[in-house]
Amino acid sequence: MSFPPLDFDRYHRETLPLALDAGRGALAARAVHGLGSLAFRLREGGAYSYRPNGDRIEIYPGDASADTVIELDHEAWQGLVHELEAPAGLLYAGRLRCVRGHAMQLMAWEAGLRALYNGRPLYEADRLDLRDRSGNPLDIERSFALDDDRDELRHFLDVAGYLFVRGVFGADEVEAFRCEAETLRDEARKGDRLSWWGKNAAGEEILCRVTRAGDKPKLGTLVSDPRLCALADLSSERVVHKKGEGGGVTVIFKHPQMVEGLGDLPWHRDCGMGGHAVLCPVLIASIYLSAATPETGTLAMLPASHRASFGTRPANHPRMPRTATLHAQPGDVSIHYGDTMHAAPPPTDVSRDGYRISAIVGFARPDAAHHRGEQSYNDVLHGREDGQVEHLERVAERA
Repeated sequence: MSFPPLDFDRYHRETLPLALDAGRGALAARAVHGLGSLAFRLREGGAYSYRPNGDRIEIYPGDASADTVIELDHEAWQGLVHELEAPAGLLYAGRLRCVRGHAMQLMAWEAGLRALYNGRPLYEADRLDLRDRSGNPLDIERSFALDDDRDELRHFLDVAGYLFVRGVFGADEVEAFRCEAETLRDEARKGDRLSWWGKNAAGEEILCRVTRAGDKPKLGTLVSDPRLCALADLSSERVVHKKGEGGGVTVIFKHPQMVEGLGDLPWHRDCGMGGHAVLCPVLIASIYLSAATPETGTLAMLPASHRASFGTRPANHPRMPRTATLHAQPGDVSIHYGDTMHAAPPPTDVSRDGYRISAIVGFARPDAAHHRGEQSYNDVLHGREDGQVEHLERVAERA
């Protein structure tokens, strides 16, 4: 897939004004309502500001009066326009500098920028009318069996952006996966760039995930397991297993009271580090190796968000639209499109001996690849020698 080079001045003087007049201006204005103005300043020279004004966005040269000024190079800005880059990925990679204001304002503008640059619609819950194949209102927390009608499965995935399937793996298989997961836990080392670490409220360093599970004989079979492949075949486009970060299979370990790191994921999309234009549709399968409940840690999904933009928010944000919480038992599987907004809130019970453990396998288009030739867009998260994956807000403070 090729992307045309963009002239910074011509784009803002000719291309973008036409797009605004064609409807993107009103769309973006709704996305950034209440936010201040944003400017991009190129290191190579030149700057343009985006200012919300009622039901439109005004574009003007310079950045002298902009509330937030982001300095970056032409390649990074062009990547944002083409959806090869994403604000969070640029922040983690240290590829931009906030000259004025706060860098988190760029994250707040993300849905507006996607509307401006690509006309991507906004997630507006009051306009949704989700229906099942019979025309009835969609039960957003419905679960299925693997042998249910595939047209039913496909329709639910297409409409909701996720699918929950019960009893895909047997107890013996799950036990074998769990044994290897515990071995991976023992083998993980801080700073190995194959594991994510955080800290809990007691100051203890805690392992949150290991990305080299594909190296293990049992967990490694998940990438070609016919049951998972059958679920991946429900995708709107043909997808195949993609190695992605680490060894192709990831194991996640949930813990309560995490105060540092990314043990509790906020509302996000899986292409939020970059690569939407060259990766999506991405399909992510989660194989539950232990129970997933609010007490042990679960996944929450924002229905139908895979076709729209919705800004990143904390996992327990009090003003979310109606979401679906997936309650799982060992052997259950959930799949979701990478563009579907989802979150992993913290476990609510701090007194348990164990919490959710799940294995993750990713699928993408056969031609999907990092646009700069790197292995994974998540590699930018591994910037610290102690293996801590920092919260984005902390990274933004340094920008």
